[in-house]
Amino acid sequence: MANKDFKRIDILTGLEDLQSRLFVDPGTARIIDLSNVRLLRCGIDTVRQLYRGLIRPEVMALFEKPGVIVEFAGEYWHTGRVGRDSGYQYKLQNADLGFILLIKNFNAKLENIGPHLKIEVSPHAIDALSPERLQERMDYYAAAVLSHRERNQCAVHLALDLQGWAPPADLTARLHCRARANRDISGIKEIQWTMEAATYGRGQSFLFGSAGGVQLAIYNKTLQARSQDKLDFWESVWRRRDSFDPTDPDNYDPDQDVWRIELRYHHSVIQQFACGSVDLRSGQVIETDNYASFAPHLDGLWRYGLGQFKLLARPGYYEPIWTLIREDVRIDLPVDSLIDDTEYKRYYKTSRGFSGKNVELFLGNFVSLLARERVGAKQAFDRLREWECWPVIRDHYASKDMSERDLYKHIKNLLQERHVRWGRAV
Repeated sequence: MANKDFKRIDILTGLEDLQSRLFVDPGTARIIDLSNVRLLRCGIDTVRQLYRGLIRPEVMALFEKPGVIVEFAGEYWHTGRVGRDSGYQYKLQNADLGFILLIKNFNAKLENIGPHLKIEVSPHAIDALSPERLQERMDYYAAAVLSHRERNQCAVHLALDLQGWAPPADLTARLHCRARANRDISGIKEIQWTMEAATYGRGQSFLFGSAGGVQLAIYNKTLQARSQDKLDFWESVWRRRDSFDPTDPDNYDPDQDVWRIELRYHHSVIQQFACGSVDLRSGQVIETDNYASFAPHLDGLWRYGLGQFKLLARPGYYEPIWTLIREDVRIDLPVDSLIDDTEYKRYYKTSRGFSGKNVELFLGNFVSLLARERVGAKQAFDRLREWECWPVIRDHYASKDMSERDLYKHIKNLLQERHVRWGRAV
């Protein structure tokens, strides 16, 4: 049964008012007043554009001496190596411009055309450039890095900043989602676009979902911005008159913490939307492959994400704050939203095809190798989730109604069977 919203009413007339901040529980007649909630900004916090191509020889020469300043594509950059977890080997970074170029995919040969470039953009660069101008800038840098350049989809983070609300103590219990993982983070170290780490205290940050899919993050943005020395920038954004309520000059209160509700979309999920969403006017699949062309659809992704992650007041009913941010919030971008002209749907490859068969074969061989090398199920599963092909494996078993936890148990049981029937070293 679908969840329902509390009714929004006019306090004077008692009639339904879809613009009201007063909500009434139809079961108990309890009134919830959200008039003190201030929606400061909903925008793009992160853009990652991926490219395929062949790395130009002169680019690799830039990394002969890591940790130095080099001139490239008309700008100055700091060179360096990056950890394997990023999927790339080298980086060019200009914090003033707000760009990081991650170069040379670990899993593709240098001499071959491959997914060798990912461009990450900082919030201040996203804020300063329209989607079209930002895409032009990213494409320009990509052409300087790669020959035979092709766009290879984008990833985005959508972030709503608000005051007058904080996560309830039982958030984790009441946040329902189809995602297979959730965390109440204590002391997490999370890589930001600057490659620095920030530490969060208990109850200050929550994370739901997996990094290879759709994630919901809820955290104290004031504490995080202060820890990164970015509070001045974000306060300038929150104080803008042209945000959600241009009539209220005091929309932002510097003495009150700002909380962020953030939806993070992996590039593989954006690709699923690009292949499955249909333009209602033409009947054609939208088939986007870059940030600028997908930007008009971000309102649709915001609403979709708040349908995948559901904060419930009680079984069957959304918490009023969830209704408010789903219905009243639009992404702050200088583009026309296409949410009313598009049917948003994710396209999943069928598990009956080539990829499904190979996933099954792979898992059997994977378990055999694990048994031979005496690797435990937990360590094996953690490594499997870090692999680039993990989304294909996860989605294959999800189509068989198996969660990540079910898949872990499946691998554990297969390992146990191998150990008992044939021994660990066979």
